[in-house]
Amino acid sequence: MTSENKEREEILEEETVETEETTEEVAEETAAEETKEEPKEEESARYMRLMADFQNYKKRVEKEKSDIYSYANEKMATELLTVLDNFERALDHECSDDGFKEGMDMIFKQLFDVLVKSGLAEIPALGEEFDPNFHNAVMTEDTDEYESGKVSGVLQKGYTLNGKVIRPTMVKVAN
Repeated sequence: MTSENKEREEILEEETVETEETTEEVAEETAAEETKEEPKEEESARYMRLMADFQNYKKRVEKEKSDIYSYANEKMATELLTVLDNFERALDHECSDDGFKEGMDMIFKQLFDVLVKSGLAEIPALGEEFDPNFHNAVMTEDTDEYESGKVSGVLQKGYTLNGKVIRPTMVKVAN
């Protein structure tokens, strides 16, 4: 019986060794799979961040491009505002020749229409609530005609170009 016991013990030892080896192999395989998955997850996350950065870059470049197109005429429009002001002053003076005055009115309207098509808009001011984003208060006055804080007089018209203020309206504000 001793030889049978020895054989059984040897078989048990071999099975134990095989079980330990199998357990070690399984643990190694699991660790190897986890290390393979981690780089895949990291690469996937890195790829997603890179894609998001690229999308943001494309949006930013497109916005900058549209802003350039929208405000390309800003300098020219700003310089033409003084021409408009002078035109309005000239039209306010009395003229003995009605044909000349009518021709000047037509030229002024044509010039103003071209600027409006380019995105120029006059800032409404008279009787409006004072807004420092659109109005430049140069003086205050006591008046019964307007409530306190309302614009009571326009000294120089203000304009926006495509929604951006290029010249604020110079105003008098009621006390």
